[in-house]
Amino acid sequence: MAGVADRAMRELCMEQGAAYCCGEMVSAMGIFCGDRKSAQLMELHPAEQPCGIQLFGKEPHTFPKAVETALKHNPAFIDINMGCPAHKVAGHGGGAALMKSPALARQIVEETVKAVAGAVPVSVKMRAGWDENTINAVELAQLCEQAGAAWLTVHGRLRTQMYAPPVNLDIIRDVKRAVRVPVIGNGDVAGGPSARAMLDATGCDAVMVGRGAMGRPWVFAQIAAYLNGGTVLPEPPLEDRLGTMLRHVRLLCEYKGQRVGMMEARKHAAWYLKGLRGGAGLRRAVVSIERIEQLEEIVEQIRRENIYESQA
Repeated sequence: MAGVADRAMRELCMEQGAAYCCGEMVSAMGIFCGDRKSAQLMELHPAEQPCGIQLFGKEPHTFPKAVETALKHNPAFIDINMGCPAHKVAGHGGGAALMKSPALARQIVEETVKAVAGAVPVSVKMRAGWDENTINAVELAQLCEQAGAAWLTVHGRLRTQMYAPPVNLDIIRDVKRAVRVPVIGNGDVAGGPSARAMLDATGCDAVMVGRGAMGRPWVFAQIAAYLNGGTVLPEPPLEDRLGTMLRHVRLLCEYKGQRVGMMEARKHAAWYLKGLRGGAGLRRAVVSIERIEQLEEIVEQIRRENIYESQA
């Protein structure tokens, strides 16, 4: 979710009923070395609270400084990423690569917990393992618990599987049974029924949604309605969907400036338009937008065609 779960996205998700959110990954080494961009990723605002700051890295000695900087932004918790499969992270020893080095992973948790000194909880996100020969989420979960982690999030896939095939619920269940701290299940949750299925199959305490919220921040309202009363909320009406997309893009431009905001808006707009009649052509149109007015014109085109279709 790096480059996706920014302030604009987090605010929309919290409005739609997410219990909490987590910021984009921040390099502990980057903070240790004084990188300004890494520090900016830690900035939090009231509309996205409760929100945690997510750290990644492989050098234990860099985490205390990263924690010191993070606490200045009043996060609800500190999360250590041991699940990211991206080559630019895992390929350099961070993220999911830590699953190959359980002792090092434990040391990082210990250093982080020590640096936090009880100010906020420390959580850990992991995968099922690195590959078929290293399915060690249970072992790593126990080590993290011993090192002071307050809760654990488990994505039920190996690093080598990236985001396919379907998530392995058994490994999440096994972790839940092996530790005393709360366990959050992650992977393939895209609505109420899939959230309920994960909770029932694993016994986990909560579910985390990542890709299922891309272009669909209302997924949290859908999950809440289903878990609380068995109500299956449909996708929002087209007008609401388009309105949320435009608001999302306007927030991006407000927070990041029009040039950067519109560049990042392209992927978000494509996700919002997925599944619409003529969606492939619409997504091709939004990949080159440079101004909010261009997206507004596309929205007007969709509205006209939808009216025509409904009257036919």
